[in-house]
Amino acid sequence: MVNLQQTVPLDTDYLESLGFVWHTDTDETSYISNQLVVLTEDEAEAYYEATNALYDMYVEAAEHVVENDLFHEIGIPFNLVDVIKESWENDVHWHLYGRFDLAGGVDGKPIKLLEFNADTPTALFETAIIQWAMLKKNNLEEESQFNGLYEALVDNFKRLVTLEEDVSTFEERYDGWNFLFTSVRGNSEEENTVKLLQHIADEAGFQTEFAYIDDIEFSEEDGIEYNETSYELWFKLIPWEDIALEESDLAMILSNIIKNQKAIIFNPAYTLLFQSKGLLKVLWDLYPNHPLLLESSFEPLEGQKQVSKPIFGREGGNASILDENALEVESVGGDYANHKILYQAYTELATDTQGDSYQAGVFYAYEACGLGFRKGGKILDNMSKFVGHIVK
Repeated sequence: MVNLQQTVPLDTDYLESLGFVWHTDTDETSYISNQLVVLTEDEAEAYYEATNALYDMYVEAAEHVVENDLFHEIGIPFNLVDVIKESWENDVHWHLYGRFDLAGGVDGKPIKLLEFNADTPTALFETAIIQWAMLKKNNLEEESQFNGLYEALVDNFKRLVTLEEDVSTFEERYDGWNFLFTSVRGNSEEENTVKLLQHIADEAGFQTEFAYIDDIEFSEEDGIEYNETSYELWFKLIPWEDIALEESDLAMILSNIIKNQKAIIFNPAYTLLFQSKGLLKVLWDLYPNHPLLLESSFEPLEGQKQVSKPIFGREGGNASILDENALEVESVGGDYANHKILYQAYTELATDTQGDSYQAGVFYAYEACGLGFRKGGKILDNMSKFVGHIVK
């Protein structure tokens, strides 16, 4: 069983004062659990080591895709292949952050990779700010968390300039580049997440601005412009696959902006390789039976319980649990049914006394740097709850 500690919840006025406005789900229940997952230091260290190892494996798998032209196999839209190659081969296209979703790690269960949200991961605000505030509110030791996400992002923003582990030379090498942060209009969760990242970039030392995507001008010749200012750096909380499939003209312009070195975009286009769940199949091919991996295939797995999920999908959309005969046991609807399907061996998530399932999310920004949990049913959907943690 997952070991839990009860806390006094953060009230909504306080959450909103932090800019956290998506605190209540559509059924009027709190999105933030008033419990903390209790971890040992060894368990926290295991999450750290597993995530770092997995990132290195993802880099190898992505290199395998690029070298062997496997883009189509893992569902990469054809109109992004060139810009993915361009961003992969040039060090200035730095991966800012991503989040690994993991089963196990608590209650003696082995850590297993479920997927990697490498391009536009959610739960950043919750992991970096809210769970830390829960410790502070409850007079618990604020350092008793695997949670250096905020500080890791400050340093990783600086690495966009230094391009190396050492960030001490940032100030002397930063040339006053303008950094534009963007989300879609009308989504307060995404907007405030972007503004948190903008705040962190400000703290790192960048000159920043925020704009909605529909207020920005994109040009192959002039780059990215907002209010008559050109921006050399652009962060977008808009998935690359959505741009490719729904805004093909913009995808072409952005590709040429990158090729013409008019701007650098974060997260880079190559993170779509990591984002594709098709890379889970490549990982299994390269590292068969690795203890951190689950068998994955584009064909149903014979004779074993498994999960089917679209290679591009979010919040459990169109995911199904299948039994040993590949018959559906449980499923979630969604908008991703047109994507290619991946089949992944089923693994039990850790549970609490109420039967709720727990999935770990470990953020990666140059290294593993922050842990949070989601709890819900056997398939975690958009009604799952965020659960903080404490290390004892």
